[in-house]
Amino acid sequence: MFLAECLKLSIPVVNVQFSACNSRGIKRRCLSLELQDRSSYAFGTKSAVRTSSRKGVWQQRTRAMYVDDDDEGYLVDAPVSQGDGFSFTGGKYSDEMGRADEWYARGKIVNAYPVEGRLEKAKDPLFGLAMGEASQISSDSFRWFYVEEGDRSKPSILLVHGIPSQAYSFRKVIPELSADYHVVAFDWLGFGFSDKPQPKYGFNYTTAEYAVALGLLVDALGLKDFTLVVQGFFVPTALQYAKANEARVNQLILINPPVKEQHAKLPSSLAAFSTFLLGDVFAQDPLKASDRPLTECGPYQLDEEDAMVYRRPYLTSGASGFALTAISQALKSELQASIRASREMLCSKEWRKPVSIIWGLKDRWLDFRGVEDFAKLASARLVQLPEVGHHAQEDFGEEVGKVLKTLIKQASVV
Repeated sequence: MFLAECLKLSIPVVNVQFSACNSRGIKRRCLSLELQDRSSYAFGTKSAVRTSSRKGVWQQRTRAMYVDDDDEGYLVDAPVSQGDGFSFTGGKYSDEMGRADEWYARGKIVNAYPVEGRLEKAKDPLFGLAMGEASQISSDSFRWFYVEEGDRSKPSILLVHGIPSQAYSFRKVIPELSADYHVVAFDWLGFGFSDKPQPKYGFNYTTAEYAVALGLLVDALGLKDFTLVVQGFFVPTALQYAKANEARVNQLILINPPVKEQHAKLPSSLAAFSTFLLGDVFAQDPLKASDRPLTECGPYQLDEEDAMVYRRPYLTSGASGFALTAISQALKSELQASIRASREMLCSKEWRKPVSIIWGLKDRWLDFRGVEDFAKLASARLVQLPEVGHHAQEDFGEEVGKVLKTLIKQASVV
């Protein structure tokens, strides 16, 4: 194979070794070559991985945090396959501390929403193959990742990200608020560092399930009353929770919410994941699942390190993609009815808490036409941000943070 090519091309081979490679407890015979340029290659049963002591592009392929019996790792972006293609788990893009690691270090894990039914081993929906460890539920309740900053004795703000995103999108908003408020941002089930249960294995990602889950999370976090800030397509879910728990919600602030009839049609980059079988395949591509939806819906130019935070769930577990598929399918079938229910709730005289809408006018997913009229019907304050897109907090986090602070203060003196 590669050894023959080296000899054929007269490339000096300094050292040749045969060793036992381990992959999830399976012993395999490997060939290791060290070349005169100090590069080395390791061959298993499928393909080769190159490492080098020289600076350059090959240093981007670094060991992942996967641990088996021999404490070995694998390279997330290397051509060697682990398992069946869906059961990979625990990968890390770099050995060095990245932004995802720094963000995770700021957060905590809380258990909320009980796992119903038997704790069976989850299988992928395409071929029925056993999923990896990150796709399995090891306890009787799901784990949620959240970041909490500010003094708990001060008024609380709950920041809720949209689809497909993470609490990380609020990283620039939190510092703007935490000096004066107690601020909490979390990853929904299926996103970021929270659990990603497979559909039919304890959670099916419907709006009703998410609304119940939000209530259980709020209880687990010990939030008695708070300002609820919600962005994008998770607005109907949060409103369903708010309607049933109005006493706990001091006010609502909605960021680019789907509230018009024309908003019921999913944008193409989300609708693609709802396609039978093909959507499951698309959702296994980190660029299709994270980069494309985040960048096509507004004037975004994600920093590569920030983009890697959003890609990471899809690089480290196939469960992330299957969860996104389930979310998109549920959203597609429920969105029209959810928007209708949201409109009725917000325009009803029975809802008595303040409502504000922040709208990024460069939203390429949701049309602004008719939003001003809706805001008047709902007696909602409307703030328009000319240079902001759908994921407003990702695009201009500091600006959104300042607007939120102003809206919250205005509502508190009314």
